[in-house]
Order: sequence, then structure tokens, then C-alpha cells
Amino acid sequence: MNPFFKKFLVVHGIEYLILDSALTIRKTSPGVDRFSDSPGPIQVNDEVGLAFPELIGVEDLLQEVLEGRQMSFDLKSLSRFTEAGTPVYFDMYVVQEEQIQGQHLIVFLEDVTDRMSLEQRLVQATNETNLLLSALFESKRYIEQILSSMADALIVTTETGLIKKVNQSTLDLFEYSEAELLGKEISQIVGDHQDLVKDFFLSQMERDEPGLSPVEIVCHTKTRKKVYVGFSCAVIDVSAADIPDLVYIGRDITDRKRKQQRNLAQSATIRILSESANLVEATPKLLPALCESLEWDVGEIWQVQMRDEGGDYPPSKLSRESEYQPDCLTCLQLWHSASWEWFALQQSRKTQLTEGEGLPGHVWAIHQAVWTEDLPGFAMEWPGTDYLVQAGLKSGFAFPIFGDASETQPRVDQSSELLGVIGFYSRDIQTIDEDLMGTCSAIASQIGQFIKRKQAEIALQESEERYRDLFENASDLIQSVSIEGRFLYVNLAWKETLGYSQSDLEKMTVFEILHPQSKLQYQDRFDRIFAGETIDEVTAEFMTKDGQKISLQGSMNCKYLEGKPVAIRGMFRNITERIKVEKALQKQQKKTENLLLNILPEPIVDRLKLEPNSIAETYANVTVLFADLVGFTQIASELSAMEVVELLNLIFSAFDRLTELHQLEKIKTIGDAYMVVAGLPTEREDHAKAIANMALDMQTALSQFNQQTQQSFSIRIGIHSGPVVAGVIGIKKFIYDLWGDTVNIASRMESHSLPGRIQVSETTYYLLQEHYELEKRGTIAVKGKGEMNTYFLIGSKSELSPSP
Repeated sequence: MNPFFKKFLVVHGIEYLILDSALTIRKTSPGVDRFSDSPGPIQVNDEVGLAFPELIGVEDLLQEVLEGRQMSFDLKSLSRFTEAGTPVYFDMYVVQEEQIQGQHLIVFLEDVTDRMSLEQRLVQATNETNLLLSALFESKRYIEQILSSMADALIVTTETGLIKKVNQSTLDLFEYSEAELLGKEISQIVGDHQDLVKDFFLSQMERDEPGLSPVEIVCHTKTRKKVYVGFSCAVIDVSAADIPDLVYIGRDITDRKRKQQRNLAQSATIRILSESANLVEATPKLLPALCESLEWDVGEIWQVQMRDEGGDYPPSKLSRESEYQPDCLTCLQLWHSASWEWFALQQSRKTQLTEGEGLPGHVWAIHQAVWTEDLPGFAMEWPGTDYLVQAGLKSGFAFPIFGDASETQPRVDQSSELLGVIGFYSRDIQTIDEDLMGTCSAIASQIGQFIKRKQAEIALQESEERYRDLFENASDLIQSVSIEGRFLYVNLAWKETLGYSQSDLEKMTVFEILHPQSKLQYQDRFDRIFAGETIDEVTAEFMTKDGQKISLQGSMNCKYLEGKPVAIRGMFRNITERIKVEKALQKQQKKTENLLLNILPEPIVDRLKLEPNSIAETYANVTVLFADLVGFTQIASELSAMEVVELLNLIFSAFDRLTELHQLEKIKTIGDAYMVVAGLPTEREDHAKAIANMALDMQTALSQFNQQTQQSFSIRIGIHSGPVVAGVIGIKKFIYDLWGDTVNIASRMESHSLPGRIQVSETTYYLLQEHYELEKRGTIAVKGKGEMNTYFLIGSKSELSPSP
């Protein structure tokens, strides 16, 4: 290879290899090792595949080039990595070279790392650009889908308020087409609130806030229908523009706003009526409260004016007398919005309307609410509404006030008693609102009930006056209270008994002077009386002014006016002393009964209360115990009578406690003898075991008594089981006693027993032998019975068995 060609290769960063026909390396350029894939430097006579494995498998192609059948062979974009991990790219070109020694192949290795890096960067940049364009397109399509599916209205404007974009919800809400809004002022939608755009913009720019709290405003649709919208605003910075856009999100809150208005109107009605003495006093406050809460520009209240046959009007506008007939509607109050010019209305309005005249007169005539969205058209059909049309009012709504309707069941038939009419009017077109009509119907019922209640209270006061003198001097306590419990009247005896003055009663209700234990019971009777129930006798406890509790008993009844309860009247007598006497008697009776229970069993006492005759019953299976203190006569001779009684009382009291412990029935004591039975008056299967336990415990109790008192008493016990007759006989000094052979044998078992021993009959032995240790005594002669086998009770087997 000539030197010039070598310099050319060096200048262009090309290295080379010369291969012989066996593809063995014969010569290399100095920098060829950087393209090698072998771990060490390239050596002459190495097979080319060791350094360049890419040539393995293409030997046929290289042979064609060597033989001249193919001009060249090349491989593009081969890669290697340096020790630092940096990639090196190169192209390989194989051509034939003829030399004197024979044919050879020259492999040129061109370093294309810079070109490949540039191409990769270009490809990556192109791919990234395509991805960004695709993402931008998808993002735009996604945003468009979101905007079109949003339930809230979206409006994008410039900072001056020109509309740039709206979504479908905006068009549906405000009834415009897209062409009618784009490029127009937002004031076309928000109306009088056109400064909203400027306020939003300034607040956002000056305070650098991301968004403001929603502002609720009244908007108008294309057809001038009023809707309430809650708007929130945010600033959008557009990098291509110096001035940002504003985005408004509006939510239709018409239903919620109207519900709030209706609730507010009802609350205001209840509050004002509760604070007013009559309709004339309530009207100046009621009308503005209703109009402002429901957003009507004008409101008026009309009342049916009555007159008698002679043409004279009654002095009270709340007259209830049936002889007065309706004549006309009289306007009690007219209210208008302060922001509205109402001079025309003031000049032309009427203060009285006949039936069928104007919107209120039409409601009076048909006894139903009327809503008109077109007052001018209504005025052409029903004369008398011209003054409203001349004042610029476009919509109206009027509803009747009935005196015989409830909030849940309004009356709308011609026979209903109509007391008045309330009318609302607006400068805007107000579409019919069924919910508002229902609310106003409820409000009208409240007002009607208020009027009738005030009439009833007047009638009640007049009625009470007629009977006041009669009641005032009565000795019984008489009171009359309203349905809320406030005192309408109490007589002199009532005041003297409880100590309250008239001024005290005006500040309290009947429930405040009731004793806490009587409040619930008294309230329950109140409710029952209002429900129509008649209660002939009522007992309640009251607190006097000085804090004493007194008991009153009497009757209560409900006073009705026109079929409705208006008050409860009560007539009582003071039974405090009688109750004290009755309680003392009950206490004494309880003591007597307890004393009787100490003599007789409780079931026998209960039977004697019902049937004061002799009682005798047969019990087939009982066990009788007799016990006798041995040597007590000798010991008693050494003591005084009181000491003897005290000793016996201590011993027998201990036995009595054992009787209660084992649930036995003590029959009697005879001197120093003690008699007890098990199995009556309540039958029990373990009667023998219960008596056996009693006998053993009696021995233990007497032993403890001897230790404590330094005495030497011993006890002799006899037990027998069988049938007996038990009961009470005679008419004086009742005693519950037993009769029968079982009792006699039990007594003989005791008298024939030994001191300190418990002797049982053979009958009892068979009942006890399984659970108790018994010692056979043998046959003994028993008076009146002859020879009998007897046994001594030693103790319970469970207690006598040795510990393991």
C-alpha cells in the first residue's frame, strides 16, 4: 500500500487489515485495536474472526470478493465499547487487493461514532416531537370531551369580558346557541352583575390568588327566565399572550336557592306570627320578610271585610260572628322593593276589591291559588289588574288564606272559610313553581291558623269572664290553661293554696310548678285529653311557692271552640293531708302484716286474708324434728326467770336463723323444746335431708353457744318422716300446727333419744342412708307404738370422708 494512501486513511480516521486467502491477518494499521472485539491486541497470523466475530459465517461472501466475483462486502454501524463504557461505532468495507505474492483482502474500518451519535439524536428528537404532537392532540381531544360532558357551565373570556369559549352545559343552561355567545360580553348572561368580571380579574391579578370562593348571582336565560348560578373564577396564563384569560365555572343552584328561600320564608312566618298579637300587627313585618326571602318585587295582603245586614262593619277585623257576610277585600299592607320606582303603582292602586276583581279578587272567587306569567294578558281577561301592569310588573302569584285548613290538608272548596289573600308580583317573567305554590299554601295555612287561634283566644277570654265570678269564690282549686300550658285563669283558692301571685303566673306555665315526678304523667294526660279522651280523676303533685309539695286530685276536661281544642280546665281538691294519713295507715298495716308473717307461713296468711276460715291440708311427705335441751330444768333452777328467758332467746334465735337458712318451717317452741318441719306448706323432695342438715347444725350451734357462754347445755333430737295434717283452727290466737301419727312418732324419737344424739326412725333412715352416716341403735320400746328400730344420725358422708 503506497504511503500517500496510508496518509489519506489516517486523516479520515480509517484503519485497515490485510487478509490472505485463508482469512488470516497479515498486516494491520496502528489503530486497528480500538475496533477489535478480542481481549488483547490483534496479532499477525490470527484468524480475523477472533477480533471481528461479525465476519464469522460470511466466509463465502468474502471468498467471492477475493476471487473477483463480487466487487466488495461491507457491514454498517458495528459497535464496540471502550473500557470506560463509551460506545464506538464503525463501518467495515472489504475489497480485493492483488499483490505479487497473491490475492489478498483489505478490510477498511471507518470510525462513524460522531455520525451515528448525531443520527441517533436526530431520530430521538424526531420521535419525541411525534410523541409530543400525539400527546397534544390526545390532550386536546380529551379536554374537549371533558368540557362537553361537564354538568357545570364553563365560560372562557378575555380580561375585558369577551366570551371566547363555552361548553354545551352553558348553552343548555342559558338557552343560547354557541354563535350567539362567542365574541359577546359576559354581561349578556350575568346581567346587572357585569362588574363581576372586573372584580374577579383585579382580585386575581393583585392578590395572585389561584381562585376565589364561588359567588352566587342571579342570571337570565335568553327567554328572560331567572336562574341562580354559583360562579367561581380562575386565571389562565397563556404563554403566547401578555394578558391572561379568565375561566368561569357556573353551577345551576336554582333548586337549592329556591329551597333555601322557601325554608327562610316559612321560618320567618313562624317567628313573626309567634311574636305578634294579631294579623294587623304581624302584617308590616310579614310581607317584607316573605317578598325579600322569595325575591318578589311587590307584595300585598288582602283581608275579607265583613259587614252585617245593616251595612255596618264590625269593630274588629278578626270578627268571628257568623251574622257578618263578606263584602270586599281590603288591602292591609302593600310592600315594594326599595330599588324600584313604584310611583305609578302608588297612584293607581286600589285599596278595596270586589269578588272577581283583579288577581286577589279572582283568587277569592275560585278559592284557589293563581299564578300568571303574563300579567298584561291576565289584565285583559280579568279587569282590575291594570294598576299592576302600568307599574311595569310582568308576573304575579296570589294564594288564599283559609280559616278551616291545616298545613297538611288545605281546604280549597267553595264552602271553605276564606279569610284573605296574599299576592306577589315581579318585574321579571316568573315561570310557575309548584314547590313554591306548596310552600305558600303551607304559609297561608299557618296564617289562617294564627287568625283563628287569635279569634279563639278572644272568644276564650270572653267565655272565661262569664265564669270568673262563679269560680272565684269556689272552695276547690280551679285553673284554666292554654294548649301551651300557660295560665289563663286560676281562682282565689288556687292562689292561696299554692301561694303564687298573678304576676308570678304570667311568667310561668303549669309544667314549671309541677313536681318533677308528676311532669311526664301530667303531660301524658294533657295529650290524652287533647286527643278527645275524658279523664274523670287526675292526681298530680305541685310545688308551692315556698317549696312545699302538695297533692291535688280532681277532674280535667278540654274546652273546644269550633271543634278545636283551645284550653284545658281543671278542678282540684287538696288531698295532701289525706295522703299523709293513708301512708301512715299503710305503714302500720305493713307492720301488722310482718308480725302476722312471724306467726304464720306467708301462703297461709294470704289465704286467711281472702278466706278467714279454718285451714287444714294433708301433706303426704314431710319430716318433723323435735329438739329438747337436756338438763335445762336443773340449770334454770339456779337462774332468775329473766336470765332463763335470755338464755332460751339466744339459743332459739340461733335455731331460727338455721330454720331460715335451710328454708324450713318453724312450728312452735314448748318450754325448752323446739319443733320444726320440712316439706310444707311448700312441698319439697329433699325434706329429710333438709331436716338432717338442720339437726347437725343445731348441735354445732349449741356447742358454739356453750363455748361463748361457759354453759354445758346438750340437746336431744328426734326425727321422723311421714304424712301430716297442717293448718290453722279456731277463731282466736291463730297458730299454725301439725297433727297426725308422724308428729307423735317424731316426739317419741326425741323423748327416747340420748343426750347429744340425733335419733331417727327407720322410715327416715331409708331416706338418709345414701348421703349420711347413721349408726344403728337397735330395737327400743316406744310408748304407744311398741318395739321400733331406730338409728343415730352421725353426719354427712361427704363431710366425714377422709381427705385424699
